Amino acid sequence: MTDPVSLCSNRIQLDDPLADGRQSEMAARIWRGTARLLRGAGFACLPELTLASGRRADLLALGPRHELWIVEVKSSIADLRADGKWPDYRQHCDRLFFATHPDVPADIFPEDAGLIVSDGFGAEILRDAPEHKLAAATRKAVTLRFARSAALKLHDLTDPDSRRLFEGL
Repeated sequence: MTDPVSLCSNRIQLDDPLADGRQSEMAARIWRGTARLLRGAGFACLPELTLASGRRADLLALGPRHELWIVEVKSSIADLRADGKWPDYRQHCDRLFFATHPDVPADIFPEDAGLIVSDGFGAEILRDAPEHKLAAATRKAVTLRFARSAALKLHDLTDPDSRRLFEGL
């Protein structure tokens, strides 16, 4: 399988079904380490999931007890300062985290969200996120969106030409 870091470098193939093209190489490294941490805890992670609100979560993680976590990846101080939409993600998850790398100061992140630090190979939760349980109907809707998106990404991997045939559906 293609490494997520190479997908976000200047060598991106435009027809690569996993390439999103919006993330920096550093953001891809943060994502990779964070996803490895969460997978080790029994979560399945999906990048760049568009939510019902139209916002796009950097990483949505579905846990072994059906819990939903959103992780916003921030690769720099400027990246965090430019993002005022992150509070909107709370309506789509049970816990909201930020993930960054060790060179970004931890004290700039809001204290009412969790904090994960990733070196690209692994990650550590420095601050747990407060829990705010989703309503059952919202949980079902987000979980179905997660499943549909994951299935489409898998289909794109196994049949890359289908993405061009059915764009916009």
